[in-house]
Amino acid sequence: MSKKIFITGGAGYVGAALVPKLLDLGYQVTVLDLFLFGENLLQSHNKLRTIKGDIRDQDLLEKIVPGHEIVIHLACISNDPSFELNPELGRAINLDAFEPLVKISKAKGVNRFIYASSSSVYGIKEEMDVHEGMSLEPLTDYSKFKADCEEILKKYKDDSFTVVTIRPATVCGYSTRQRMDVVVNILTNLAYHKREISVFGGGQLRPNIHISDMVNAYVALIEADKNKINGEIFNAGYENQTVLELAEIVKSVIGEDVKIKFIPSNDNRSYHISSKKINDMLGFRATHKISDAVEDLKSAFDDGRLIDPLNNEMYFNIKRMQNINLK
Repeated sequence: MSKKIFITGGAGYVGAALVPKLLDLGYQVTVLDLFLFGENLLQSHNKLRTIKGDIRDQDLLEKIVPGHEIVIHLACISNDPSFELNPELGRAINLDAFEPLVKISKAKGVNRFIYASSSSVYGIKEEMDVHEGMSLEPLTDYSKFKADCEEILKKYKDDSFTVVTIRPATVCGYSTRQRMDVVVNILTNLAYHKREISVFGGGQLRPNIHISDMVNAYVALIEADKNKINGEIFNAGYENQTVLELAEIVKSVIGEDVKIKFIPSNDNRSYHISSKKINDMLGFRATHKISDAVEDLKSAFDDGRLIDPLNNEMYFNIKRMQNINLK
């Protein structure tokens, strides 16, 4: 019998790419999501159940979590600007709702809990290869709460409840729940539609990962032997490239007529992560290049899959959050 997987935020940017992959692999999937970015992001499937609901609703969780072996927790108010729009809401969803979800999952017989943290928990490091053993210095409440949840999760680990945290780089590429507010996608959108990219500074490193590789990283965590992952934390990234290098990759795909305009910046935040551990322990390595993500977005622009990509609030977390005024 196929394993049953419960995914919070399964209609989000990564979730909308992960769910079809898991269904193709034969898993039964339940998605809990507020569907703030559209109701039809996931195609109906006989092994998919979608529930419109809030992870803060513990009564709902008590009803729908039983019967699942694995929980993948993706739901959160994502990115710093959206979080800062309403810090109380951000705290309620990203931190306060977390421990009840873990407790309920464990009490209801879930045996594996996979948590999506963020590589932003490291803050700014001088070292070139930031690994999982390094100290965390989160710079914002968004990343601080991600780190807090990692600590909370560890407390619930035991032989019958496997807990694992993944710290992704910035995800890029095409999804049915598109985001245009992450660095590679921003640059690609501007290059394609305006034929000009503004690069602020340019020397800062930004680790990215193609959305297909991110999906494959979750599959690796689902399928890994519990003894290899219980209590572990894994970075997941591709290469550490500067913003200027990313802009050059975008230009090479979109067209040589694209101008790159340099704007001085005081933002020297530079992030660079090592993905050696997940490769060594689980055999996972990102295989999709950043240029693949740009190609995928270009195809989606070419064939009209994305509607008004420069302005559509459905592609920009902060614009959407401002307009719906979620409480």
